[in-house]
Amino acid sequence: MLKLNKLFFSSDDQDHFSNHIEPSAVQKDFLINCKNEIRDHLRPRIQKATIAALGMENAVSPKFRTQGSWSYKTCVQPPFLPPQEIDWDFGVYLPVKVWEENGPPHKMAKAYFVLVENLLTDLCLVKKWKLVPGKATCIRVQVASWAHIDIPLYAAPENEFVQIMEKSALTARADRIAHDSARLSESAEFGEMQEQFWDELDHIVLATRTGEWKSSDPEDVARWFNDRVKEHTEQLRRVCCYLKGWRDYQWKDGGGPTSVSIMIAVAQTFESQRGRDDLALEKAATYLSVAILGELRERGIDNGAEDFNNRLSAEEKTLASQKARELASKLQQARSHAYHLKQLAIANLQEQFGVRIPNRTDLIDVDNGAEAIRATPAQRVTAPVVIATNAG
Repeated sequence: MLKLNKLFFSSDDQDHFSNHIEPSAVQKDFLINCKNEIRDHLRPRIQKATIAALGMENAVSPKFRTQGSWSYKTCVQPPFLPPQEIDWDFGVYLPVKVWEENGPPHKMAKAYFVLVENLLTDLCLVKKWKLVPGKATCIRVQVASWAHIDIPLYAAPENEFVQIMEKSALTARADRIAHDSARLSESAEFGEMQEQFWDELDHIVLATRTGEWKSSDPEDVARWFNDRVKEHTEQLRRVCCYLKGWRDYQWKDGGGPTSVSIMIAVAQTFESQRGRDDLALEKAATYLSVAILGELRERGIDNGAEDFNNRLSAEEKTLASQKARELASKLQQARSHAYHLKQLAIANLQEQFGVRIPNRTDLIDVDNGAEAIRATPAQRVTAPVVIATNAG
Protein backbone atom coordinates (compact mmCIF):
# COMPACT_ATOMS: atom_id res chain seq x y z
CA MET A 1 0.00 0.00 0.00
CA LEU A 2 1.12 3.55 -0.73
CA LYS A 3 0.70 6.95 0.90
CA LEU A 4 -0.17 9.51 -1.78
CA ASN A 5 -0.96 12.46 0.45
CA LYS A 6 2.22 14.42 -0.34
CA LEU A 7 1.26 14.49 -4.01
CA PHE A 8 -1.81 16.48 -2.98
CA PHE A 9 -0.45 18.59 -0.13
CA SER A 10 2.76 18.99 1.81
CA SER A 11 3.94 21.69 4.17
CA ASP A 12 7.55 20.80 3.33
CA ASP A 13 7.44 21.00 -0.48
CA GLN A 14 5.83 23.44 -2.91
CA ASP A 15 5.49 20.88 -5.68
CA HIS A 16 2.04 19.48 -4.91
CA PHE A 17 -1.45 19.53 -6.42
CA SER A 18 -2.89 21.98 -3.91
CA ASN A 19 -0.28 24.56 -4.80
CA HIS A 20 -0.57 23.94 -8.56
CA ILE A 21 -4.32 24.59 -8.70
CA GLU A 22 -4.21 27.80 -6.66
CA PRO A 23 -4.55 30.96 -8.79
CA SER A 24 -1.18 32.61 -9.30
CA ALA A 25 -0.20 35.88 -7.67
CA VAL A 26 -0.22 37.54 -11.11
CA GLN A 27 -3.76 36.34 -11.82
CA LYS A 28 -4.96 37.44 -8.39
CA ASP A 29 -3.40 40.91 -8.68
CA PHE A 30 -4.89 41.36 -12.15
CA LEU A 31 -8.40 40.48 -10.95
CA ILE A 32 -8.08 42.69 -7.87
CA ASN A 33 -7.15 45.63 -10.11
CA CYS A 34 -10.14 44.87 -12.34
CA LYS A 35 -12.64 44.71 -9.48
CA ASN A 36 -11.20 47.93 -8.04
CA GLU A 37 -11.67 49.69 -11.38
CA ILE A 38 -15.26 48.45 -11.49
CA ARG A 39 -15.82 49.66 -7.94
CA ASP A 40 -14.30 53.08 -8.58
CA HIS A 41 -16.30 53.50 -11.79
CA LEU A 42 -19.66 52.46 -10.31
CA ARG A 43 -19.53 54.08 -6.88
CA PRO A 44 -19.86 57.78 -7.79
CA ARG A 45 -22.07 57.14 -10.81
CA ILE A 46 -24.60 55.00 -8.97
CA GLN A 47 -24.72 57.56 -6.17
CA LYS A 48 -25.35 60.33 -8.66
CA ALA A 49 -28.15 58.37 -10.36
CA THR A 50 -30.01 57.09 -7.28
CA ILE A 51 -32.50 59.97 -7.34
CA ALA A 52 -33.01 60.49 -11.09
CA ALA A 53 -32.80 56.86 -12.25
CA LEU A 54 -33.95 54.90 -9.20
CA GLY A 55 -36.48 57.34 -7.73
CA MET A 56 -34.87 57.49 -4.28
CA GLU A 57 -35.41 60.45 -1.96
CA ASN A 58 -31.72 61.01 -1.28
CA ALA A 59 -28.50 60.11 -3.04
CA VAL A 60 -26.90 57.07 -1.44
CA SER A 61 -23.53 55.45 -1.97
CA PRO A 62 -23.43 51.72 -2.83
CA LYS A 63 -21.38 49.19 -0.90
CA PHE A 64 -19.32 46.38 -2.40
CA ARG A 65 -18.38 42.86 -1.40
CA THR A 66 -16.12 40.15 -2.81
CA GLN A 67 -17.98 36.90 -2.24
CA GLY A 68 -18.13 33.32 -3.46
CA SER A 69 -15.03 31.17 -3.84
CA TRP A 70 -12.53 34.02 -3.46
CA SER A 71 -14.12 34.93 -0.14
CA TYR A 72 -14.04 31.45 1.39
CA LYS A 73 -10.78 30.38 -0.27
CA THR A 74 -11.93 27.63 -2.60
CA CYS A 75 -11.12 29.32 -5.91
CA VAL A 76 -9.00 27.07 -8.14
CA GLN A 77 -7.23 27.69 -11.40
CA PRO A 78 -8.79 25.53 -14.14
CA PRO A 79 -6.37 23.42 -16.21
CA PHE A 80 -7.56 24.75 -19.58
CA LEU A 81 -7.26 28.57 -19.72
CA PRO A 82 -9.09 29.36 -21.99
CA PRO A 83 -11.73 28.04 -22.74
CA GLN A 84 -12.17 27.64 -18.99
CA GLU A 85 -12.10 30.81 -16.90
CA ILE A 86 -11.40 32.07 -13.41
CA ASP A 87 -14.38 33.81 -11.85
CA TRP A 88 -14.50 36.69 -9.37
CA ASP A 89 -17.87 37.37 -7.72
CA PHE A 90 -18.21 41.06 -6.78
CA GLY A 91 -21.54 42.10 -5.26
CA VAL A 92 -22.97 45.63 -5.34
CA TYR A 93 -25.20 46.50 -2.37
CA LEU A 94 -27.58 49.44 -2.41
CA PRO A 95 -29.00 50.88 0.84
CA VAL A 96 -32.72 51.51 0.28
CA LYS A 97 -34.99 53.61 2.53
CA VAL A 98 -38.38 52.50 1.18
CA TRP A 99 -38.79 48.81 2.01
CA GLU A 100 -42.03 47.06 1.14
CA GLU A 101 -43.13 43.54 2.14
CA ASN A 102 -40.85 41.73 -0.32
CA GLY A 103 -38.14 44.33 -0.71
CA PRO A 104 -37.75 47.74 -2.36
CA PRO A 105 -40.42 49.06 -4.76
CA HIS A 106 -40.90 46.52 -7.57
CA LYS A 107 -40.04 48.90 -10.42
CA MET A 108 -36.66 49.69 -8.86
CA ALA A 109 -35.25 46.21 -9.61
CA LYS A 110 -35.34 46.64 -13.39
CA ALA A 111 -34.13 50.24 -13.22
CA TYR A 112 -31.25 49.19 -10.95
CA PHE A 113 -30.18 46.41 -13.34
CA VAL A 114 -30.39 48.65 -16.42
CA LEU A 115 -28.50 51.46 -14.69
CA VAL A 116 -25.53 49.33 -13.63
CA GLU A 117 -25.37 47.45 -16.94
CA ASN A 118 -25.26 50.74 -18.87
CA LEU A 119 -22.55 52.09 -16.58
CA LEU A 120 -20.50 48.93 -17.09
CA THR A 121 -21.00 49.17 -20.87
CA ASP A 122 -19.24 52.54 -20.75
CA LEU A 123 -16.38 51.13 -18.69
CA CYS A 124 -15.97 48.14 -21.01
CA LEU A 125 -15.54 50.47 -24.00
CA VAL A 126 -12.73 52.28 -22.23
CA LYS A 127 -11.00 49.17 -20.89
CA LYS A 128 -11.62 47.04 -24.01
CA TRP A 129 -13.45 44.53 -21.89
CA LYS A 130 -16.53 42.63 -23.06
CA LEU A 131 -19.98 42.74 -21.49
CA VAL A 132 -21.50 39.24 -21.66
CA PRO A 133 -25.27 39.55 -22.23
CA GLY A 134 -28.12 37.45 -20.93
CA LYS A 135 -27.08 36.53 -17.38
CA ALA A 136 -30.29 36.34 -15.33
CA THR A 137 -29.00 37.20 -11.85
CA CYS A 138 -25.79 39.13 -12.46
CA ILE A 139 -23.88 41.22 -14.97
CA ARG A 140 -20.81 39.47 -16.36
CA VAL A 141 -17.75 41.42 -17.49
CA GLN A 142 -15.14 39.51 -19.50
CA VAL A 143 -11.87 41.11 -18.40
CA ALA A 144 -9.53 38.61 -20.12
CA SER A 145 -9.75 35.52 -22.28
CA TRP A 146 -9.25 33.47 -19.11
CA ALA A 147 -11.25 35.46 -16.54
CA HIS A 148 -14.54 37.23 -15.88
CA ILE A 149 -16.10 39.18 -13.03
CA ASP A 150 -19.72 38.50 -12.12
CA ILE A 151 -21.55 41.46 -10.58
CA PRO A 152 -24.80 40.58 -8.77
CA LEU A 153 -26.91 43.54 -7.64
CA TYR A 154 -28.36 43.54 -4.12
CA ALA A 155 -30.42 45.87 -1.97
CA ALA A 156 -30.82 46.03 1.80
CA PRO A 157 -32.70 48.39 4.15
CA GLU A 158 -30.92 51.68 4.68
CA ASN A 159 -31.58 51.63 8.44
CA GLU A 160 -29.67 48.34 8.72
CA PHE A 161 -26.69 49.87 6.95
CA VAL A 162 -26.84 52.85 9.36
CA GLN A 163 -26.83 50.53 12.36
CA ILE A 164 -23.91 48.64 10.89
CA MET A 165 -21.85 51.77 10.29
CA GLU A 166 -22.45 52.84 13.89
CA LYS A 167 -20.67 49.65 14.91
CA SER A 168 -17.83 50.14 12.42
CA ALA A 169 -15.35 50.88 15.19
CA LEU A 170 -15.68 47.36 16.49
CA THR A 171 -12.93 44.95 15.62
CA ALA A 172 -13.48 41.95 13.36
CA ARG A 173 -14.63 38.72 14.96
CA ALA A 174 -11.76 36.74 16.43
CA ASP A 175 -12.97 33.52 14.84
CA ARG A 176 -12.99 34.88 11.29
CA ILE A 177 -11.24 32.26 9.14
CA ALA A 178 -12.27 32.80 5.55
CA HIS A 179 -12.88 36.35 4.43
CA ASP A 180 -9.78 38.51 4.62
CA SER A 181 -10.03 42.16 3.58
CA ALA A 182 -6.27 42.63 3.26
CA ARG A 183 -5.92 39.46 1.20
CA LEU A 184 -8.59 40.68 -1.23
CA SER A 185 -7.35 44.29 -1.19
CA GLU A 186 -10.64 45.64 0.10
CA SER A 187 -11.04 49.22 1.23
CA ALA A 188 -13.75 50.52 3.58
CA GLU A 189 -12.87 54.01 2.33
CA PHE A 190 -14.19 53.03 -1.11
CA GLY A 191 -17.32 51.27 0.11
CA GLU A 192 -16.06 47.71 0.61
CA MET A 193 -17.47 46.51 3.90
CA GLN A 194 -15.62 44.05 6.08
CA GLU A 195 -16.98 40.69 7.15
CA GLN A 196 -18.33 41.54 10.61
CA PHE A 197 -20.76 44.03 9.05
CA TRP A 198 -22.53 41.47 6.91
CA ASP A 199 -23.74 39.43 9.88
CA GLU A 200 -25.86 42.44 10.83
CA LEU A 201 -27.84 42.53 7.57
CA ASP A 202 -31.13 40.72 8.09
CA HIS A 203 -32.85 41.52 4.79
CA ILE A 204 -31.05 41.19 1.46
CA VAL A 205 -32.70 40.92 -1.96
CA LEU A 206 -31.18 40.33 -5.39
CA ALA A 207 -32.25 42.25 -8.50
CA THR A 208 -32.87 40.09 -11.56
CA ARG A 209 -32.73 40.96 -15.23
CA THR A 210 -36.49 40.38 -15.52
CA GLY A 211 -37.16 43.13 -12.97
CA GLU A 212 -37.88 41.09 -9.84
CA TRP A 213 -36.48 41.08 -6.33
CA LYS A 214 -35.33 37.67 -5.12
CA SER A 215 -34.57 36.99 -1.46
CA SER A 216 -30.89 36.08 -1.32
CA ASP A 217 -28.13 36.11 1.27
CA PRO A 218 -24.84 35.23 -0.45
CA GLU A 219 -23.16 34.79 2.93
CA ASP A 220 -25.38 31.87 3.96
CA VAL A 221 -23.22 29.29 2.19
CA ALA A 222 -19.99 30.92 3.39
CA ARG A 223 -21.04 30.98 7.03
CA TRP A 224 -22.21 27.37 6.97
CA PHE A 225 -19.11 26.15 5.12
CA ASN A 226 -16.71 28.02 7.39
CA ASP A 227 -18.34 26.41 10.41
CA ARG A 228 -17.74 23.01 8.83
CA VAL A 229 -14.09 23.93 8.21
CA LYS A 230 -13.69 24.84 11.88
CA GLU A 231 -15.23 21.47 12.74
CA HIS A 232 -13.15 19.37 10.32
CA THR A 233 -9.97 21.47 9.86
CA GLU A 234 -8.55 23.01 6.68
CA GLN A 235 -8.40 19.55 5.15
CA LEU A 236 -12.07 19.96 4.23
CA ARG A 237 -11.32 23.12 2.25
CA ARG A 238 -8.42 21.44 0.46
CA VAL A 239 -10.47 18.37 -0.48
CA CYS A 240 -13.19 20.59 -1.95
CA CYS A 241 -10.51 22.34 -4.03
CA TYR A 242 -9.13 18.97 -5.21
CA LEU A 243 -12.61 17.96 -6.37
CA LYS A 244 -13.10 21.26 -8.17
CA GLY A 245 -9.76 20.69 -9.92
CA TRP A 246 -10.89 17.17 -10.82
CA ARG A 247 -14.22 18.51 -12.12
CA ASP A 248 -12.48 21.07 -14.33
CA TYR A 249 -10.17 18.42 -15.77
CA GLN A 250 -12.96 15.93 -16.45
CA TRP A 251 -15.36 18.49 -17.99
CA LYS A 252 -13.09 20.59 -20.19
CA ASP A 253 -15.99 22.31 -21.96
CA GLY A 254 -17.97 23.00 -18.79
CA GLY A 255 -20.55 21.04 -16.90
CA GLY A 256 -20.34 18.59 -14.06
CA PRO A 257 -21.34 19.32 -10.46
CA THR A 258 -21.27 22.98 -9.49
CA SER A 259 -18.67 24.25 -7.06
CA VAL A 260 -21.33 24.91 -4.41
CA SER A 261 -22.86 21.45 -4.78
CA ILE A 262 -19.41 19.88 -4.38
CA MET A 263 -18.75 21.90 -1.22
CA ILE A 264 -22.10 21.07 0.36
CA ALA A 265 -22.08 17.37 -0.54
CA VAL A 266 -18.54 16.93 0.78
CA ALA A 267 -19.01 19.01 3.94
CA GLN A 268 -22.22 17.21 4.90
CA THR A 269 -20.46 13.85 5.14
CA PHE A 270 -16.80 14.74 5.59
CA GLU A 271 -14.52 12.51 7.64
CA SER A 272 -11.15 14.09 8.27
CA GLN A 273 -8.02 11.92 8.04
CA ARG A 274 -5.14 13.53 9.87
CA GLY A 275 -2.18 13.96 7.54
CA ARG A 276 -3.85 11.89 4.80
CA ASP A 277 -5.55 14.07 2.21
CA ASP A 278 -5.53 11.10 -0.16
CA LEU A 279 -7.73 9.04 2.16
CA ALA A 280 -10.04 11.96 2.91
CA LEU A 281 -10.40 12.65 -0.82
CA GLU A 282 -11.18 9.02 -1.59
CA LYS A 283 -13.99 8.96 0.96
CA ALA A 284 -15.32 12.33 -0.21
CA ALA A 285 -15.44 11.13 -3.82
CA THR A 286 -17.42 8.08 -2.72
CA TYR A 287 -19.95 10.19 -0.84
CA LEU A 288 -20.16 12.69 -3.71
CA SER A 289 -21.05 9.89 -6.13
CA VAL A 290 -24.15 9.19 -4.04
CA ALA A 291 -25.13 12.76 -3.13
CA ILE A 292 -25.00 13.97 -6.73
CA LEU A 293 -27.73 11.56 -7.84
CA GLY A 294 -30.59 13.14 -5.92
CA GLU A 295 -31.62 16.44 -4.40
CA LEU A 296 -28.99 18.26 -2.37
CA ARG A 297 -30.42 20.39 0.43
CA GLU A 298 -28.95 21.81 3.61
CA ARG A 299 -31.10 23.08 6.47
CA GLY A 300 -28.18 25.03 7.87
CA ILE A 301 -28.06 27.29 4.80
CA ASP A 302 -31.65 28.14 3.90
CA ASN A 303 -33.71 25.70 5.93
CA GLY A 304 -33.34 23.27 3.06
CA ALA A 305 -35.35 25.38 0.61
CA GLU A 306 -32.93 25.16 -2.32
CA ASP A 307 -31.90 22.04 -4.21
CA PHE A 308 -28.25 22.73 -5.02
CA ASN A 309 -28.29 19.91 -7.59
CA ASN A 310 -31.04 21.52 -9.65
CA ARG A 311 -28.72 22.64 -12.44
CA LEU A 312 -28.04 19.08 -13.54
CA SER A 313 -30.40 16.96 -15.59
CA ALA A 314 -31.00 13.31 -14.67
CA GLU A 315 -28.51 12.23 -17.35
CA GLU A 316 -25.90 14.72 -16.14
CA LYS A 317 -26.34 13.52 -12.55
CA THR A 318 -25.80 9.92 -13.64
CA LEU A 319 -22.63 10.82 -15.54
CA ALA A 320 -21.28 12.87 -12.63
CA SER A 321 -21.99 10.02 -10.22
CA GLN A 322 -20.19 7.54 -12.47
CA LYS A 323 -17.16 9.80 -12.76
CA ALA A 324 -17.03 10.34 -8.99
CA ARG A 325 -17.19 6.58 -8.40
CA GLU A 326 -14.40 6.11 -10.92
CA LEU A 327 -12.33 8.73 -9.10
CA ALA A 328 -12.75 6.91 -5.77
CA SER A 329 -11.84 3.63 -7.46
CA LYS A 330 -8.73 5.09 -9.10
CA LEU A 331 -7.59 6.57 -5.80
CA GLN A 332 -8.01 3.22 -4.09
CA GLN A 333 -6.25 1.46 -6.97
CA ALA A 334 -3.34 3.91 -6.88
CA ARG A 335 -2.90 3.40 -3.12
CA SER A 336 -2.99 -0.39 -3.55
CA HIS A 337 0.04 -0.60 -5.84
CA ALA A 338 3.23 -2.18 -4.59
CA TYR A 339 6.10 0.11 -3.66
CA HIS A 340 8.00 -0.55 -6.90
CA LEU A 341 4.92 0.59 -8.90
CA LYS A 342 4.86 4.15 -7.60
CA GLN A 343 5.08 5.51 -11.16
CA LEU A 344 1.91 3.62 -12.06
CA ALA A 345 0.16 5.16 -9.04
CA ILE A 346 1.03 8.63 -10.34
CA ALA A 347 -0.34 7.67 -13.76
CA ASN A 348 -3.63 6.63 -12.11
CA LEU A 349 -3.91 10.02 -10.45
CA GLN A 350 -2.93 12.02 -13.53
CA GLU A 351 -5.67 10.23 -15.45
CA GLN A 352 -8.15 11.87 -13.08
CA PHE A 353 -6.49 15.21 -12.30
CA GLY A 354 -4.06 15.87 -15.15
CA VAL A 355 -0.36 16.65 -15.08
CA ARG A 356 -0.73 19.09 -12.21
CA ILE A 357 -0.34 15.99 -10.04
CA PRO A 358 3.48 16.11 -9.73
CA ASN A 359 5.48 13.33 -11.34
CA ARG A 360 7.44 12.80 -8.12
CA THR A 361 7.84 9.23 -6.92
CA ASP A 362 9.95 10.55 -4.03
CA LEU A 363 6.79 12.07 -2.54
CA ILE A 364 5.18 8.62 -2.18
CA ASP A 365 5.72 6.67 1.02
CA VAL A 366 4.82 3.14 2.14
CA ASP A 367 1.54 2.70 4.01
CA ASN A 368 1.57 -0.07 6.61
CA GLY A 369 -2.15 -0.53 6.06
CA ALA A 370 -3.42 0.61 9.45
CA GLU A 371 -4.62 3.97 8.17
CA ALA A 372 -6.29 2.43 5.14
CA ILE A 373 -8.16 0.00 7.37
CA ARG A 374 -9.37 2.82 9.58
CA ALA A 375 -10.58 4.66 6.45
CA THR A 376 -12.63 1.70 5.22
CA PRO A 377 -16.31 2.10 6.18
CA ALA A 378 -17.66 -0.56 8.51
CA GLN A 379 -19.77 -3.14 6.72
CA ARG A 380 -23.11 -4.26 8.09
CA VAL A 381 -23.19 -8.04 8.49
CA THR A 382 -26.09 -10.36 9.11
CA ALA A 383 -26.34 -11.57 12.71
CA PRO A 384 -25.75 -15.34 13.05
CA VAL A 385 -28.73 -17.57 13.68
CA VAL A 386 -28.68 -18.98 17.21
CA ILE A 387 -30.56 -22.29 17.57
CA ALA A 388 -32.38 -22.77 20.87
CA THR A 389 -31.10 -25.76 22.92
CA ASN A 390 -32.03 -27.44 26.18
CA ALA A 391 -29.35 -27.79 28.83
CA GLY A 392 -28.76 -31.01 30.70
